[in-house]
Amino acid sequence: MHRRARHKHHTIIVGISEMKVSNDPELSLITYSLGSCLGIAIYDPLARVGGMLHAMLPESSLQQDGSRKSPCMFVDSGVPMLFRSAYKLGAHKERIIVKAAGGAELLEEDRYFGIGHRNYECLTELLERNGVRLAASAVGGKASRTMRMELATGKVSISIPGRAEFEL
Repeated sequence: MHRRARHKHHTIIVGISEMKVSNDPELSLITYSLGSCLGIAIYDPLARVGGMLHAMLPESSLQQDGSRKSPCMFVDSGVPMLFRSAYKLGAHKERIIVKAAGGAELLEEDRYFGIGHRNYECLTELLERNGVRLAASAVGGKASRTMRMELATGKVSISIPGRAEFEL
């Protein structure tokens, strides 16, 4: 009986206002606590390049000098940066699969300011303007989400407290 070689599999955490991009098939990217924040995962299945962004706010214009200090805090500056980083590793725009999660309204303030909805709206407008289709999303509602992507396959899964994990 032959034993299969064990591969080390590493998980990289994408924190709030952070982005990670890689072509290492032994990595998974994960981001936690997607409330009103938006998690955006991109994957090029041919180049096997994937990336993830955890954006807090829709537009960098909401903060003075914000996009220069922390472009990944914002959808409008973080998403282009995510794509450009993937291109550097061999991804091509026409092959990239985009998935999003989060955009919830957990607190009363979230409902008042509509940050979750505005984050998602900013993403969809940005993608549309650039001729990129959003393949799948799990957004809105009142639940916090965790988003995970396996770089070997591009599989994106979502977990919500108290519910079964599902593939996006």
